[in-house]
Amino acid sequence: MKLKNNLKDYGLISKAFHWVSATVLVIQIPLGFYLVDLDFSEKRLTTENIHVILGLSIFYLTLLRLIYKMFNPTPSLGNNIFPGQRLIAKLNHILLYMAILSITISGILKKLFNGETLVIFFKEIKIQDNFTLADQFYNIHILSNYSIIALITLHIFAVIVHKLFFNENLLKKIL
Repeated sequence: MKLKNNLKDYGLISKAFHWVSATVLVIQIPLGFYLVDLDFSEKRLTTENIHVILGLSIFYLTLLRLIYKMFNPTPSLGNNIFPGQRLIAKLNHILLYMAILSITISGILKKLFNGETLVIFFKEIKIQDNFTLADQFYNIHILSNYSIIALITLHIFAVIVHKLFFNENLLKKIL
């Protein structure tokens, strides 16, 4: 197996980025919704700490993934699709990255404006409380989560449609 992408297939590094990101998101999104309903307790604090660690991990992973993506070609979708599908696929991927960054950055800012301290890029950061801004970033965080759920659904739906209607196994490219 090749380490880097070529125009036909994804390399091991891209596949690892994809599946680690997918795994963390599959854990992180339900964990966040679970967290919303928890009353203040030791369980909530522990769950929130796990949520923050996973959130920061997906933030760093996404940044590394975007840097790596700049230096590697994206494999072609093939000739069986029409130009609109290429546009939708590219747009979906861009929006997925934007949603992930929006979720993680808004989560970071919500915590900071709530007066909490976070370690970001190996530096401990604390800023002045601003609960109004914290609430606004929380709303962005929630909206971004619903957006990413829709985008992930579209992403999975596209793989299924390609398999059923275009006889293309896109999943095989990324496994």
